Amino acid sequence: MTKAWRLAALPLVVCALSGLAWAQGDASSPPADRASTTESERSDPWADALKTIAACVGAALAAGAGGYGVSRLGRGCIESIARQPEAARDMFAPMVVAAGMVEVGMLFAIVVCLLSLYGG
Repeated sequence: MTKAWRLAALPLVVCALSGLAWAQGDASSPPADRASTTESERSDPWADALKTIAACVGAALAAGAGGYGVSRLGRGCIESIARQPEAARDMFAPMVVAAGMVEVGMLFAIVVCLLSLYGG
């Protein structure tokens, strides 16, 4: 189980580091560019980094929760088919529809998280 958590944490760490690097890239602009912008137009690089990290963590959690939901659906369907094989045809279509609904919810959550990076 520890290895699985390490593999799951690796993309989050990479996203966090890339978010910090991305935000620090804004802070290293030449002073001439900074003088032409007003105080309200400047953004805090740490706030940008935290926003990026939050969006990446939110997208990762949504993807993990969607995967868990689909796995629970599949597990339940397979166990039901194992108990009653003649009902396999009746169980498959509702399982696929439910899995599709879970996937759509997951993708919507990921899109909302990633749009928060650019939408404001």
